[in-house]
Amino acid sequence: MIDFNYIKAIELLQECSSNEGFLASSQNISNYKSVWARDGVICGLAALASGDITLIDTFRKTLETLAKNQHSNGTIPSNVITNGDSIEVSYGGLAGRVDAVTWFIIGICQYAYYKKDLAFVAKHNLAIQKCLKLLDAWEFNNKHLVYVPLSGNWADEYITDGYVLYDQLLRVWALKSYNHFANEDEITNKIENITKQIEINFTPNSAGEKYHKKAYEEVNIQDFMPCSFSPAGYKSQFDAFANSLAIMLTIGNEKFHDSILKHFETLKNQMPLQLIPAFWPPIKESDLDWNLIKNNCKYEFRNFPYEFHNGGSWSMVNGFYGLALLSKQKKEEAQILLNNINNANSVDNFSFYENFNSKTKKPNGIPFCAWSGAATVMLHQSINTNFKFLF
Repeated sequence: MIDFNYIKAIELLQECSSNEGFLASSQNISNYKSVWARDGVICGLAALASGDITLIDTFRKTLETLAKNQHSNGTIPSNVITNGDSIEVSYGGLAGRVDAVTWFIIGICQYAYYKKDLAFVAKHNLAIQKCLKLLDAWEFNNKHLVYVPLSGNWADEYITDGYVLYDQLLRVWALKSYNHFANEDEITNKIENITKQIEINFTPNSAGEKYHKKAYEEVNIQDFMPCSFSPAGYKSQFDAFANSLAIMLTIGNEKFHDSILKHFETLKNQMPLQLIPAFWPPIKESDLDWNLIKNNCKYEFRNFPYEFHNGGSWSMVNGFYGLALLSKQKKEEAQILLNNINNANSVDNFSFYENFNSKTKKPNGIPFCAWSGAATVMLHQSINTNFKFLF
């Protein structure tokens, strides 16, 4: 018997489907009714997991819309708004979006892997090559980690900048996905070099020359990988999305993975929603980073403590945490988490809110958010059909 929560999530993805690809929301709010790189690919991953032919075709349209609007320098659009013959392309707001590039590569390769369609990768190979060269350029110092501006990824109103863990991990996933088809020694070596630098600079008691030795010693890494570091030092908040990716990509040793998972579980059990906040602990007015976060918004301030990126709980992020649990054969824990995600998505007659206040459980952001539904689909199918993505 098919779960009603799953049916509602599929219906939302269908409602968010357009001729150009997946829209971030079915609601015509701000720029959410547009095709976004990261949102679109995550919804596309859910489409693959679902096996729904129509949704999978919407994923193809998403990727082709992004490819068609790639900038000449290789940048992938953050989002594309289409209105009849009119097209509005954005490569980022206050800063460009580094993760649009990596999500695009991941999307092309995951689609081709599922469809067993080598020609799809070949068709977009020039676009991928531009992306790879751009990522190399964004290292700036040619030391294997990309340098990300403030507001440069999905946490676009948060405090992470510099060598952001999430973006390094997405790059590894993108390279691994592409190299499944390319099978090039040069890419294999690059993956190894990036992985080595992540482990040297983001894991505890690691051997090797640090990017910022003084800052590494001061941050005292213990139970999880910190979210970012820069010449100014480390930002030590727990990034749930990034640490989930680290586990799925098997970066760091098994003992450290166990400590990350223990931290996840302890934190989840403290939350009224029984969901993981995107970043923790929240930044408050008394904290030094408050001045950094309070001005990092283009329209209105949303990162109050316990909300949005500043400690808010997102179904989407929890979906990837669930996939990390499954990668460690923790099926029972993943099922409990899926139940909690479904409870959140079902609030206000299945409004699929963008995120929730982790303290009050109050919904935040836009309703009918596509990737909130995608979380249910990805995790449900991974648990019940043993669906697996390419890693």
